[in-house]
Formats: sequence, structure tokens, C-alpha cells
Amino acid sequence: MSLVPRDRPSPNHDARPAGTPIDTLVVHYTGMKTAAEALARLCDPAAKVSAHYVIEEDGSTWQLVDEARRAWHAGVSSWRGRREINDVSIGIELVNPGHDWGYRPFPVLQLAALADLGLALLSRHPIAARNIVAHSDIAPARKQDPGELFDWRELAANGVGLWPEGVGDAGPGGTARDAAALAPVRAALRAVGYAVAAEGALDPALAAVLRAFQRHWRPEAVTGQADDGTRLRLAAVAAMVGVG
Repeated sequence: MSLVPRDRPSPNHDARPAGTPIDTLVVHYTGMKTAAEALARLCDPAAKVSAHYVIEEDGSTWQLVDEARRAWHAGVSSWRGRREINDVSIGIELVNPGHDWGYRPFPVLQLAALADLGLALLSRHPIAARNIVAHSDIAPARKQDPGELFDWRELAANGVGLWPEGVGDAGPGGTARDAAALAPVRAALRAVGYAVAAEGALDPALAAVLRAFQRHWRPEAVTGQADDGTRLRLAAVAAMVGVG
């Protein structure tokens, strides 16, 4: 395992807008069969995708794009009312085959390397804990990475991100579906940072956002439903973001 990122330059980057702060960290998985395939694609000019860093399963870390430059990792995205998340973010890809190629837990060495890199990034950039997000958080209709097997709780325990400690699981009962019951759910999701309509009954767009929230903060039940357990966890996260 290399503790210092090694250079593997990608041509896929451009300038950030002038005066734009780097205030968001986006965690991805590669979603490809091997690390070699993922690195090759992220460095292929024809692919037009990249990330700032790639972390292999043994913790070895590659830097593909200088942090001052805009990597092309987020795509169509939104967080806390801002679009064009590539403009303001650092993107980190974790080598994992993903849901299409045999999704598996993220090894301890990989998570440790991510925590170390995350702390270094926090020392260099004004990234609030509430802005340490999953690709699925900023693009819930399109993406599901890094997914429900990623240990956000452990990452937060190491000083990178948020986790609502002490909040149990109220279970799958009490599912809210009509517009009135979902109004506070929508409001809380918006407070956390998700792009979701302010009103309406349960629809595919809201279900996608709920699944994204669950993958991050309630991975034991990725259902797209606003049940008691999800609403309890959501209320706890919403209460934290004011200080995150």
C-alpha cells in the first residue's frame, strides 16, 4: 500500500470558474471489474471522465487531476441548491466493481486511506462536514455509488463527514405516502441538501432521493419509502446540518 498518492495524470480536466471555493467532497465507486480498467478509463481522453483521486482496495492511492483543476466526475448534479458540482468539488473514486459487477464491502485499508486523504483535503479546503457526500446524493436519479455497503459511520468517526450517533432504527412501519404526510419529509431532505420538490405525494423522483438518503444514512433499508425508521434518521441528520 502506498501512503503517498502516486501520479497517474489524466487529460480530462479544465479550469474551475475564477474565485470558486473548493467546498465539497464527492465519494464514488469505480463500478468496473478491475482497478486497471477503471484507471485506464479515467485517463482516456475519449471517455471525458476523471476524478482527482483513485483509491485501490489495498489503500494504494493515485492522483489523476490537480486539486486546483476541475475534474469531470459529478455529471449532472445538485447539492444545497447548487448545480455544476464539478466546479466546487474534489472527486474520489474507490475501486469497487459496483452493483453491476459484484458489489462488495469496502476493505479496511481502503477506508483508512480514504479517511487519511479526506483529513488532508479538509486541512487544505473549506469543506464542511455536510458537504462530504456520495455520488448518489448529488445525482439520485442516475447514480447509486458508493452504495449501501460503504461505511459512512466509520468515516465520520475518523473526522470526515456526518453521522447521527445514538439514533436507533424505528423500523419499517408508518410509511408516509400522501402529500400532507410527506411535506415535512421533503422539507428535511431539502434542508440536508437534496434537490427535491417542496410538495407532492410519493413519486419516482422522491423515491429516488429517499433511496439516496437511505444508502448514505440508513443502509439497512434502501426501499425508497418514507417509513418511521427513515423519518427518524432524516430528522436527526437535518438537525445536524446546521453545525456540520
